[in-house]
Amino acid sequence: MEYSKTLQQGVLIKRYKRFLADIALPNGEVITIYCPNTGAMRSCSTPGAKVWFSDSESITRKYRYTWELYQGVDGNFVGVNTNVANKLVEEALMNHAIVELNGYLELHREITLPGARSRIDFMLESDEGKTYIEVKSVTYLEEGIGYFPDAVTKRGQRHIEELIGLKQQGHRAVLFFCVMHTGIHVVKPAFHIDPKYALLCQKAQKAGVEFIAYTSAMNENETKPVSPIEVRIE
Repeated sequence: MEYSKTLQQGVLIKRYKRFLADIALPNGEVITIYCPNTGAMRSCSTPGAKVWFSDSESITRKYRYTWELYQGVDGNFVGVNTNVANKLVEEALMNHAIVELNGYLELHREITLPGARSRIDFMLESDEGKTYIEVKSVTYLEEGIGYFPDAVTKRGQRHIEELIGLKQQGHRAVLFFCVMHTGIHVVKPAFHIDPKYALLCQKAQKAGVEFIAYTSAMNENETKPVSPIEVRIE
């Protein structure tokens, strides 16, 4: 996925109220930008770090700029905008770049399930049946391991339960971890943060739900999925 324009750079002063961040520009000006991430952002919100943001060029939008990337002292890039994960996965599916999910005839987005309280990100149809895919953006790195989630997620727990239900109905069900941190090479459910979510992942794996993770390459011009990495459900 290429950005329509090269991202602009600044230095993070602070993130606050979940959806806002103050950024110092190279000329010394301080601006407030929109932060499209509802998580704890444990690996990507340290003051003083480099950040990159996009410009909507809208004169009516309250916060014109959107935080896209973070770069820590270790040099790794982190994708802050969680909306990008779905766009990356969709682009990769369309280009048949995810080998585990090739061979479909049709792709559908944001599928509402009968009786469900939420929507599944993607459904693929082929001669062999339907494949349902839920995408999660992984940015939390701790001691060399990437974890999801970085905060307790009732919504995420519900998604796991829905994938189990789909599998039990005879469909293929996939939880796709889109890894938006260039330092992550293994993904695990974060038992130490959301034990219920981790236990549901174990239950899902036993039920036949598939877990797939792909890393991403990121810079101020583009973000793209690169290669599959291991998911450990323990």
